[in-house]
Amino acid sequence: MLSHDRVWAAIDALAERYSLSASGLARRAGLDSTAFNKSKRLSSDGRPRWPSTESLAKIIEATGASLEEFTVLVEGRASPAAAPQSRMAVPLLGFAQAGAGGFFDDAGYPSGQGWDLVELPARAAETSYALKVQGDSMLPLYRNGDVLIVEPGAPTRKGDRVVVKTAAGEVMAKVLERQTAKSIVLVSLNPAHPDRDIPMRDVEWVARIVWASQ
Repeated sequence: MLSHDRVWAAIDALAERYSLSASGLARRAGLDSTAFNKSKRLSSDGRPRWPSTESLAKIIEATGASLEEFTVLVEGRASPAAAPQSRMAVPLLGFAQAGAGGFFDDAGYPSGQGWDLVELPARAAETSYALKVQGDSMLPLYRNGDVLIVEPGAPTRKGDRVVVKTAAGEVMAKVLERQTAKSIVLVSLNPAHPDRDIPMRDVEWVARIVWASQ
């Protein structure tokens, strides 16, 4: 049976599992940074406040967790995901490197050797790699220095956060609005930057963001 305390404990546990504070988890999901503060969990008269289903859906999407994983946290059951995990190292690039020529194969995966490496939980796919955010063009969702884990070839759908590289060498993180055989429509994370409608002939690759760490 669901309880108020267990749902909030699961939110805290999910944040900790993905190396975030409760405020960081809220920001990552595009919510107000105070949405999960302990002071917001009870009303002024002491009645319990429950998180909305929309906010729960957003934090699950933002972390890349599964509904089953969150349910396990609510129920307080042990699970393989909660046990200590082996870790794997993947290439770490800056966005400037990603935009330069000769660093990727046709599938959008780093080619060659000598990359800096970053360790990830074993749940990451073998083809995953990391991109370090540079600058403020992805605020408020991603900040300078955040690391995005991307997975080339992963299925994408409307609403997914993706990294796109164009034939001109531009690399951008956006929200996928629509993709057809002719074009891809991308919504900017930062309202100060325009949305984009790019012909597919000008797109080198699209990789879905599967995880992000502050």
